[in-house]
Amino acid sequence: MSTTAIINARIFDGEGTIDATTAVIEGGRIRSLGRAAPRDAEIVDARGGTLLPGLIDAHVHTSEDGLRTALAFGVTTELEMQGMFTRGNRGQVSKDDTLADVRSAGFGITPPGGHPSELMDDDGESDEAPWDDADAAHGGDPWADIVMPFSTTPEEAAAFVPLLQASGSDYIKFMIDDGTVEGAPGLPMLDDATIAAGVAEAHRRGLLTVAHTLTLDATSSAVSAGIDGLAHLFMDRPHTAEVIDAVAASGAFVVPCVVLDASMMGIPATALAADPRVRSRLDDAWLATLEGSYDRYPQGRLDDVLASVRGLHEAGVDILVGTDASFPAPAFGGLAHGASVHHELQLLVRAGLTPAEALRAATATPARRFGLADRGRIAEGLRADLLLVDGDPTTRISDTLEIRQVWRRGTPLLP
Repeated sequence: MSTTAIINARIFDGEGTIDATTAVIEGGRIRSLGRAAPRDAEIVDARGGTLLPGLIDAHVHTSEDGLRTALAFGVTTELEMQGMFTRGNRGQVSKDDTLADVRSAGFGITPPGGHPSELMDDDGESDEAPWDDADAAHGGDPWADIVMPFSTTPEEAAAFVPLLQASGSDYIKFMIDDGTVEGAPGLPMLDDATIAAGVAEAHRRGLLTVAHTLTLDATSSAVSAGIDGLAHLFMDRPHTAEVIDAVAASGAFVVPCVVLDASMMGIPATALAADPRVRSRLDDAWLATLEGSYDRYPQGRLDDVLASVRGLHEAGVDILVGTDASFPAPAFGGLAHGASVHHELQLLVRAGLTPAEALRAATATPARRFGLADRGRIAEGLRADLLLVDGDPTTRISDTLEIRQVWRRGTPLLP
C-alpha cells in the first residue's frame, strides 16, 4: 500500500486554517495530520501552497465527461439535481479515480408538463444533452431504472417518494417553477399541499429534500413546506426582510447558483473562459459553452442576487456552492463543470462572504448538509479527496485556480 506525505503545506481543513503542515495519505484515506512523514512515503513538497479538501459542487446535471472535467478542477464530488447517477447506476464512477464522485436526486417531482418538461423531447430526453456516456454505463438503456415522478396531488407526490428511494435517489427534489424565468410562463406547478405531502413523506423516511426555486414565490412555498434546502436562489425580485427571516427560521440551506443566474440574465463567463488556468483544462466545446449564456431572463439584476446572498449569509443561512453546470451545448451557456465552481467562489466573495467562508461553502458545509460524513474536510480517517493549490485562497479566492495537484481517494490525478 503506497503512502504519500504532503509536507510544508498551509492546510485549510474545510472549516479554517489549522496548525498542521503535514498530511499523510494511505489506502485512500488521510492517515495522519501534523506528524512526521513516514520513511517510506512519497514526498510532495507543498511549500508556498495550500491544501484544501476536494471541492463539492452542490448542483449539477452530469455525465462521465462532466465528472472527468470537474475532477480536473479539484471538484471531487458532484451532487446531481436531476439525472441518472442514482445508487445502482454509478458503480463505474465509484471505482474510477479519474472521475469526480457523484450523488443524485434521480428525477424531481413535478406535474405533467411542468419544469423541466419544456426542455425535453417526446421521449423525455433533453434535445441538447449528450447521453452517450450514460448509455454505455447503463447497458444502452439509461432510462431503465429511472422513476419519472409526475404528480398533481398530495397523494401522488407522497407515493412517488418511496419509489424514488427504492430506485436509488439519494435525496428528493421538488420542481416549483411556473416557467417565468425560463421564458416559458404558464407551466403547471406543484401546489403547496402537494409539496408539503411529498416533503413530509420524505422526512418520514429520513430523506433530505431540496427544491428548484427560481422565484421568490416558489421559495416561500418551499420553505412553508419544510424543505431542507433550496437548490437555487430566486432571481425575479430583490429579497425582502420577510423572506430572509423565513429561510433563516426554517433552517434550510441555499445553493444560490449565482453563476446560473448570471447566465440566465445574458451574462457570459467570458473572463473565466479567457483565464489560462481555465483554458488549459477545458476543450473547445466547453470553452465555447462558457462564452455563451442562457439569456432567458435579461431583465434580471445580478446585483439583486448578490444582495440576497449577502442578506441570507448575514442571517446565518448555510450557503453552499453550486453551479447548475450540465452539458457542453449552446443552450447551457455560461457554465462548465469544475471551472464554474471557482467562478461561484469568486461571486460569493463579491457578495460579501470572506474567502474562508466561501471555501467552507464548497467543502465542509455541503458535506454536512448532505450527510457526506467521509469528505468535505481534512481530518484523520476521512477520504483523501484533496486539492493542492499555489498561493493562499483563504485570503485571495482566485488562488483556487492555481491548481498544482488533485487527489481522489488518495490517487493523484495525472496530467
